[in-house]
Amino acid sequence: MILPAMAQPRTQAELTGSFGGRPVPDSVYLQEIGQNIPSPQPLTSVAVLHGTVWAGTANGLQRLNGDASTASVNGITQAVRRLKTVAGRIVALTDNGTWIATGDSWSFAGALGISDVTEHHGQWVAAQGNRLLKLAPDQKSWQALGEVKAPFGIDRVVSHLGSLAIAGQGRLTYWNRGRFGGLDTYGFPSDQAWDWGTLISHRIQDVATANNSLWIGTDRGLERLRGMTLDTISGQGGLPIENVTCVAPGHHQDLWLGTPHGLVRYLQGQFSYYAGKRWLPANAVHGIAVESNTVYCATDAGLGVIRLEPFTLAKKAAYYERVLEAWGMKRLGFTHKLEWDEPSQTWVREVSDNDGGYSGDYLAAQSYRWAVTRDPAARREATNTFHSLRWLERMTGIPGLPARAVWAKGEPGHKSTQGSGGYPAEWHDTADGLFEWKGDTSSDEICSHFYSIGLFLELAAEGEEIQQAKNHLARLAKHLIDHRWTLVDVDGKPTRWGRWDPEYFKTDEGRFDRGLQALELLSFMKAAAHYTGDQTFEQAYQQLVQLGYPDYTLRQRSTFPPEDMAHFEDQLAFWCWWNLLRFESDPELKAFYRRGYERSFETVRIEQNPWFNFLYAALTGNQEEESPALNHLRDWPLDLRLWSFQNSHRADIHTPPGYRAYKGGIRAFSPREREPLRWDAWTMQLDGGADGKHAIECGSWLLAYWMGRYHQFISPPVSTNQEALTVREDEVPRGGAAPYRGPGRPTLSE
Repeated sequence: MILPAMAQPRTQAELTGSFGGRPVPDSVYLQEIGQNIPSPQPLTSVAVLHGTVWAGTANGLQRLNGDASTASVNGITQAVRRLKTVAGRIVALTDNGTWIATGDSWSFAGALGISDVTEHHGQWVAAQGNRLLKLAPDQKSWQALGEVKAPFGIDRVVSHLGSLAIAGQGRLTYWNRGRFGGLDTYGFPSDQAWDWGTLISHRIQDVATANNSLWIGTDRGLERLRGMTLDTISGQGGLPIENVTCVAPGHHQDLWLGTPHGLVRYLQGQFSYYAGKRWLPANAVHGIAVESNTVYCATDAGLGVIRLEPFTLAKKAAYYERVLEAWGMKRLGFTHKLEWDEPSQTWVREVSDNDGGYSGDYLAAQSYRWAVTRDPAARREATNTFHSLRWLERMTGIPGLPARAVWAKGEPGHKSTQGSGGYPAEWHDTADGLFEWKGDTSSDEICSHFYSIGLFLELAAEGEEIQQAKNHLARLAKHLIDHRWTLVDVDGKPTRWGRWDPEYFKTDEGRFDRGLQALELLSFMKAAAHYTGDQTFEQAYQQLVQLGYPDYTLRQRSTFPPEDMAHFEDQLAFWCWWNLLRFESDPELKAFYRRGYERSFETVRIEQNPWFNFLYAALTGNQEEESPALNHLRDWPLDLRLWSFQNSHRADIHTPPGYRAYKGGIRAFSPREREPLRWDAWTMQLDGGADGKHAIECGSWLLAYWMGRYHQFISPPVSTNQEALTVREDEVPRGGAAPYRGPGRPTLSE
């Protein structure tokens, strides 16, 4: 597929820096889409021509048929060491000689021991030992190119800016006018191709020409020869893996690097890393071929294929909505993560500890979407999820106590067996006997309800929904007041993580938690007072002020010891900062809260979480972190499975300038390099994943995107290219969990 003219690679301005408060255009970018094609034999090399892919093995040559199978090429049964596209034809360098393809037919061209071949000034030139050869007119044999031999064995020949670059045995020079090397100003012959710089390693592993530079892959970094200057790019300069084994130019002024630990893309000073089964069948890349928008990688377990498709964020949002439906990630108005069930060999929904909390992100997303687009589907989804959150509170029979999750008896799926603090899960029957609800509710649920239902009230609620939402929040707040700042379960006791009372703050655990807990409770009362107009909640809020609760918010985020950090607590805090900072009118209290919020944001700024960044920009007007937020949204993979990832071996593990890591960790990683995530996860985790056996729902991504659109941090799409705007039927993958078939959600009376 040819990339439309309006789809451009990301510029340096898009990748770093501030946007000065102006909306960032939702311009067309290149979305990576990965595919793995397994092979029973390790692949040694790869080439592509007019969509036909050829792969070398230790036992011959394979031709790719379709997307998942290969066929052997008759006559080529020796090990293929290298495949090249030369002058519109494929060349295979094997142990028993050289083969050249004409269409699907291959002819033997003799010449044992050829290490590389290229086209130079209309002539085919090959390296054999320390000699250069040219292809004879009959194209079935080779002749010597001059009588002079190189002073070293030649591994690579590259036609570069009209000259023939020669590399081998740690040396790099040129072939000019019948001789190797040039002449320096004193007239002495020299085989060095640069005047300034030092080759970081004498182990040259590949050479390629691109963007008016010669690129040299070594075992200790990437070298760039520009003019007569040799520069080294290493881990300190952002190169994820320094051992570069193969180099191939792309089609968008980019460069692709193969390493023993994955694939690297280099574009305008920025590196992208592709490793693990999300992108490659095996991590060691032995060869790279690029044609149009597709990159092919030869690995020990098969062919890795990465397509770069034109996308906008608007299209990605529409794509994720389709995936939620097609993969069965919705049920009873909630959104769900999927897990692979080994006994049934199918995907099933996870009914988790915090279905209400996670679904709250989807409610907020659809509320923003409705406010931006007035799309009836957005309000329908928002209203549906809103009534599900109401149901969680009604099903417990205790006003103001919402359930964590709900399970239909007999439905297929993974029902949570763990409760808070390592205790068993607490499941109770609903009054109608059709469902079970998960108790021992934590503060997480209360935070999410106030955030998401508050946004629904402001942006999407209509008619009787307005009073229903106000009443729901009032019952949550009144429960806490009536039970002396605790969340009380069916046993009449506070839940494990439902305590905000002064007595709790005097315990060791409470002293550690009170910054967050005080923020939460202040936010709940202030939001309830704002939305309902009931002075009961304002009076309760003032009581908390008299008890000194605002003082605790100044250091809301504990940062020591780092190993005790629960990173999901940052999402809880930011749900609560959103309401408290907007609704507090006392200038002194608001200034005090702002100090605490600035401190809290500084501890997470390095994580480059788009929702954190957009929320901060909306509350403060400071938009300097929008660029990392936009890149994060673009970097989310379309495949929502959680593949295993490893980053701890990388050479670019250092804290970037302008950031400090206060909660442990070293740097943030792109979702491309780890996994898509909810906003309660930690973007700085080095290694992890679930080997593709979990699939995350995308409500968090949708929340960040539509929040960015609503607050005009992201503008509507600027392109009219339908390919980058519209989701095709065949783009949405098949799979996921079977549709929910259990009893429906009951209709609630007010």
